[in-house]
Amino acid sequence: MIRLTELRLPLDHDDTALRAAIVTRLGIDDSALHDFTIARRGYDARKRGRIVLVYSVDCVVDDEASLLARHENTPSIMPSPDTQYVLPTASPGALRPVVIGAGPCGVMAALILAQAGLRPIVIERGKIVRERTIDTFALWRRSELTPESNVQFGEGGAGTFSDGKLYSGVSDPRHLGRKVMEEFVKAGAPEEILYVSKPHIGTFRLVSMVEHIRAEIEALGGEYRFGVRVDGLVTEGNPRRLTGLVLSDGTTLEADRAILAVGHSARDTFEMLRQAGVPMQAKPFSIGVRIEHPQSLIDCARFGDQGGHPLLGAADYKLVHHASNGRAVYSFCMCPGGTVVAATSEPNQVVTNGMSQYSRAERNANAGIVVDVSPERDYPDGVLAGVAFQRHWERAAFVAGGGDYKAPAQRVEDFLAGRPSTTLGDVVPSYKPGVTPTDLSLCLPDFAVQAIREALPAFERKLKGFSMGDAVLTGVETRTSSPIRLPRTAEGQSPGLIGLFPAGEGAGYAGGILSAGIDGIRAAEWVIGAHDTRQSIG
Repeated sequence: MIRLTELRLPLDHDDTALRAAIVTRLGIDDSALHDFTIARRGYDARKRGRIVLVYSVDCVVDDEASLLARHENTPSIMPSPDTQYVLPTASPGALRPVVIGAGPCGVMAALILAQAGLRPIVIERGKIVRERTIDTFALWRRSELTPESNVQFGEGGAGTFSDGKLYSGVSDPRHLGRKVMEEFVKAGAPEEILYVSKPHIGTFRLVSMVEHIRAEIEALGGEYRFGVRVDGLVTEGNPRRLTGLVLSDGTTLEADRAILAVGHSARDTFEMLRQAGVPMQAKPFSIGVRIEHPQSLIDCARFGDQGGHPLLGAADYKLVHHASNGRAVYSFCMCPGGTVVAATSEPNQVVTNGMSQYSRAERNANAGIVVDVSPERDYPDGVLAGVAFQRHWERAAFVAGGGDYKAPAQRVEDFLAGRPSTTLGDVVPSYKPGVTPTDLSLCLPDFAVQAIREALPAFERKLKGFSMGDAVLTGVETRTSSPIRLPRTAEGQSPGLIGLFPAGEGAGYAGGILSAGIDGIRAAEWVIGAHDTRQSIG
């Protein structure tokens, strides 16, 4: 097949326009084009009111070789890439591989291992996704937190209660992201995620998809153990090798290969790893707030009169400002037509995140407005000092919100003026179990307050209406990424412990559902390769 890129068509083009554009670009008769599929559909919104769709297509045509030769100097015409995933060949070992964590990374790792015939064991500290949803709603509706079953912990991981974005900035020369997407479609995701430029799924669909993937893993011989946490490692030898996992139910599971995919909020696991002597490093992350605007305002600012067009959907944005105090302020995890959600996993703390359904039909748009923090400047007192930094501000937010899991909130106008909010305006905050108007400087570092106050007017210049007085800021956003990184060798293993494979967001190697899933595939391949190496040596 031939890949044809940068086909630009009007937003409201008719059904025949794309085929006609392909024939024209290739310089062939219509009869020579036998078939085509859309590889990617995006849009160019740089000129408001003149938004165009931009397509990449894969074409089946007569005499592809001569056509490619004729267009060898045309950058937009090339052979279609081979995106088919080739499953590694594996031999079963004496012990089944273990996957610790059932978030996107762990699930994809377990799926690859299961498809390779290795019958993995998946250890998940939380509950199955339906039960976890009930516990999560209890916090949102009744201020009842279940520490082992919430937005952060349980089947599906933190990505289950998110916008379900499926795009990533990671380099993916082997098209592993395509494998993740195809498995998601098989599990019930809409087929459009395979070609739209900014695919997303939404929470409700993610729940059923997680269940379908679990069913496939189990059908292939895999096993899930829910409500069990890994509390210790059993090792032997020099260099050290993993021989077992100490579980929270008092048992020890023999294991010589374990993928550690625990997510960015497994703070007790980080402490266990530190005590076990597993190498780790403090890592930068960010802190800030969630901002909410009417979605209609964002649609108009981004798309003008074409806002609301069904092919464009609810508008998003991506903003960055370099503040005069040396801090970068940027939008994070933007959720069009979504809600701000309670995302704490520990008692007496408030953490915010964003979530959308597939329809993105809620009244407000929300995004994190966050400021970079780093070990060198902000938490230099040890490898887990970033965790202590997060906890400090999460507890401050709990107090500022009233001590009942309500979140502290402030109108943008008040925040910029440096005065507490006593009431809110036309923008109704979506956070549940509710917000308390107050002063967000009580629960943010001074440098973050200063940087965000400088950034909001700068963002206004890029997106009209962004600093509207009644826009709502809700605090605090602290779980942007893991506060640690677990180093790994070229073979994917911890340099201090053979058989332990750190992976995903918690290990510092991913930043969203898709990138975590890609890293899970890599981890599974490393496990298969490590087993094959031991077999050949033995």
